[in-house]
Amino acid sequence: MADVTNRLFLRHLRGTPTVWVRFQKRGRAVKEGTGQSFWYRPLTAVLSEVPVDDRELPLMFHARTADFADVTVQATVTYRIADPALAAARLDFSVDPYGGQARARPLDQVATLLTELAQQPALDLLARVPLADALTVAITEVREAVAAALSDDARLGDVGVAVVSARVVAIRPEPEMERSLQTPTREAVQQDADKATYARRAQAVEQERAIAENELQNKIELARREQQLVEQKGANDRRRAELTAAAELASAQGEAEKARTLAAAQADRVREVGAAEADAEAARMAIYRDLPTGVLHALAMRDLAGQLPAIGQLTVTPDLLTGAIARLADGRQ
Repeated sequence: MADVTNRLFLRHLRGTPTVWVRFQKRGRAVKEGTGQSFWYRPLTAVLSEVPVDDRELPLMFHARTADFADVTVQATVTYRIADPALAAARLDFSVDPYGGQARARPLDQVATLLTELAQQPALDLLARVPLADALTVAITEVREAVAAALSDDARLGDVGVAVVSARVVAIRPEPEMERSLQTPTREAVQQDADKATYARRAQAVEQERAIAENELQNKIELARREQQLVEQKGANDRRRAELTAAAELASAQGEAEKARTLAAAQADRVREVGAAEADAEAARMAIYRDLPTGVLHALAMRDLAGQLPAIGQLTVTPDLLTGAIARLADGRQ
């Protein structure tokens, strides 16, 4: 909307680059175009504002397919007013000269016309295709049919409207039907997910089996090595016992040989000592054989005295002395 300012009994209008303005006075156009700025008297001025920028018109309408399924079509039409002078002549784009407010809603009329023109080819096309095709391949056909219908329609040219583009955003069935159509896809996706889960589980089981086999092989190898260790330890103990027994036998034999040697030496020594003593005794006896009897008695007494205990006191009685002297006298005789 243009900017209108008040100066006493005059008004000043300042337009924008996207708004086409026409100023008429007494049925004659005084000024027209985009980006206009002028003074005018509201009592005699007739003003029209026509937007010339591109505008987006969202459309949503219902249709029925060949298999009697209801679908909703979402589309967007981009248009602009290519001939604003013609549009201002055919539609009411007038504005209040005092405040600049629009007196009518001509763009609603343009939107209604575009909606009706876009719905008809879409309805005709969807009525000839089944639901599955309408949701897949028919989107492009609907878009092309709507664009062709809007570009070739003469009524849009009569009001100066040009269609820039037409886009079909989506064609959707009813929620229950959409869920039903999505069920096979969901089931297929779920089956693929289940297959992946089963494959992952099978792989996990295979890995666990491989791990268990590896652990079993490790235990078998450990048991075999433990058996070898026990056997080697037994052999070592047996060898150690044999070596110990051999060493003890050798030691015993050495001790026995030593004992025999010592015994033989002792026997030889005893024998030699005995022989020497026997020779000495024989020599003594030979000496004693030639001695007189009294000498022998004296020697015997001497030896006996050497064997008697020590005598601290000796008591000589007359009887003892008488007998000794008598024997002494006899001996002298």
